[in-house]
Amino acid sequence: MSTVTALPAAYVPSSYQASLFGIDDPWIDAGFTGVERTMLDADSWIDLLPRWMQGSDLLFGELVARLRWAQREVVMYDQLMLEPRLTAWWTTGSRSAEPAAVLADARDALTHRYDKPFDSIGFNLYRDGRDSVAWHADRERFEHEDPVVAIVSLGSPRPFQIRRTGGGPAQSWLVGHGDLLVMGGACQHDWEHAVPKVAHAHGPRLSIMFRHHLAE
Repeated sequence: MSTVTALPAAYVPSSYQASLFGIDDPWIDAGFTGVERTMLDADSWIDLLPRWMQGSDLLFGELVARLRWAQREVVMYDQLMLEPRLTAWWTTGSRSAEPAAVLADARDALTHRYDKPFDSIGFNLYRDGRDSVAWHADRERFEHEDPVVAIVSLGSPRPFQIRRTGGGPAQSWLVGHGDLLVMGGACQHDWEHAVPKVAHAHGPRLSIMFRHHLAE
């Protein structure tokens, strides 16, 4: 169950508002110039490309205003609680095009590079430092041997952490403002990831997750 949430204007800073003339329309680097791969082990890897999406602050404002945000109820610690973030969803089965044209470009570029049919896009809005997502692996692991999940981070940078499933030391990347982070290989089977709470977030963060063959 979820509750639809109306967002106050405070979540769209004036610097995130789009140009009337489209001069600063968001765009992506379809050539993935400068992408760097980190091997977590022999079978699992992370690709990172800072500022892959240019004009991302403008896209932030557009998506926050346009998407139908909801806050889902989940069972935590034997209690029914609201998830500490807002979510939205789009799939190729939707009756409309992607919420922004650059997302279609991004989906096509990612599909071509990673040879995966990215057919759905999830959105998580972290309103402040109290919003988070706990350690988990994505559901793709139940459907695919080598799933790929690509995440574009918009807005204020937040730590993205990954560790071996079940615990152990974590590796961390600070991502925001159009950075691309891709998890591949056996990441979803052997590793788990999280976006922890932080004491001082400089603003909201929006993550855009490109996924493939995943039922809503």
